[in-house]
Amino acid sequence: MKNRKYLLPVAVTGIVALSLSACSPEEAATDPAATADCSKYESYGKHDGKTVSVYSTIVDTEATNLEKTWAAFEKCTGATVKYEGSKEFETQIGVRAKAGNAPDIAIFPQPGLMADQARAGNLKPAPQAVSDAVDENWSADWKKYGTVDGVFYTAPMLANVKGYVWYAPKTFEDKGWEVPKTWDEMLELSKKIADEGSMKPWCAGFESGEATGWPGTDWVEDVVLRSQGPEVYDQWVSHEIPFNDPRIVEAMDKTGEILLDDKMVNGGFGDVRSILTTGFAQAGQPVLDGQCAMHHQANFQASNWPEGTIVAEDGDVWAFMTPPVDESKGLTITGGGEMVGAYKDTPEVQAFQAYLASAEFANDRVKLGGVVSANKGLDPANAQTELDKLSIELLQDEETVFRFDGSDLMPGAVGSNSFWKGIVAWINGTPSKEVADSIESSWPKS
Repeated sequence: MKNRKYLLPVAVTGIVALSLSACSPEEAATDPAATADCSKYESYGKHDGKTVSVYSTIVDTEATNLEKTWAAFEKCTGATVKYEGSKEFETQIGVRAKAGNAPDIAIFPQPGLMADQARAGNLKPAPQAVSDAVDENWSADWKKYGTVDGVFYTAPMLANVKGYVWYAPKTFEDKGWEVPKTWDEMLELSKKIADEGSMKPWCAGFESGEATGWPGTDWVEDVVLRSQGPEVYDQWVSHEIPFNDPRIVEAMDKTGEILLDDKMVNGGFGDVRSILTTGFAQAGQPVLDGQCAMHHQANFQASNWPEGTIVAEDGDVWAFMTPPVDESKGLTITGGGEMVGAYKDTPEVQAFQAYLASAEFANDRVKLGGVVSANKGLDPANAQTELDKLSIELLQDEETVFRFDGSDLMPGAVGSNSFWKGIVAWINGTPSKEVADSIESSWPKS
């Protein structure tokens, strides 16, 4: 995954569908600081005159809403939170830590990057209060993502979900096509559309500057999880099995049944290789133009549709979750989120860490709209749209098997380098096994 985006899934019987507006929802009028009940913040103590510096990738409106949310913490504890958001976070956090200029707290979008900082000795282990908050409010999987070599460092904050297939409801209705419930059904539908010849089954775009290839990693991760199950997925991303394990190569080949077939792609743009010159943000447009039937992308795709596009079950576009390859694996989804780590262990920093892992923070932030969380203490009724509410219910559902975006869990040399480059080579015709071998050889030896 290139950068985290907030995604809003919707669960329906047997499959997951998505409804989003192409325009952001109106900002909620709720002001957490103005309505704060300070009795809920007593456990964090008083920190008058103290400052906590926070650094993350979150900018613009999302950053403003973060600051509005923790204003209640500031009001009730007396601490001041100094926030800095930067699009250069991934490259700068390590530089700053090495130079002795680390923030008190960093909000990591990638567990792999966080693990690098932990192993470098830069992060402080999470205090007991944070560990207790995560045990109370999050599933064991989420705590695992913040644990490095048996030591718990970072608590989860917000979450997102990936793996949606976008389509035009009217096109499906006019053609008599049904939303597939299994991978085989989706492949059969794709072949049917290709045979009919009125449009290509799929359109895709992996171009993203230096990060070209990342949308393809999402495809492969979805298929690995849905075909091989969570145990193999976990072994793969942690390198307990090699990247070129036959099961991973098999999943790549299965993904290639769509992406590497000129009959399947690339509606509105060209052949298979045009995927690499098509910008990921523009790649779904042919769905609206009737030039392709389906487009695989996370639900931040909603912001890529032209202004005025109605995203709804009976609108211009809609989405369903990539269906299972092996139905016995249950409902499995990939996604991402932020992890909160500390470079200092002062009382005010530890208090703020615990607060960000709390139900208070999750509820107040969700009330402002535009985000979801897997925090079990979050009341879905606080969601600002029905879509957010259903998203939260999906993430909180004990039947949902959630796995973090694989490339975000892998070392940076792989997840944001050789994996991306491998996808480019793969689309250009290099066989799956050869690509997987090359990525495996790039895995850091220590």
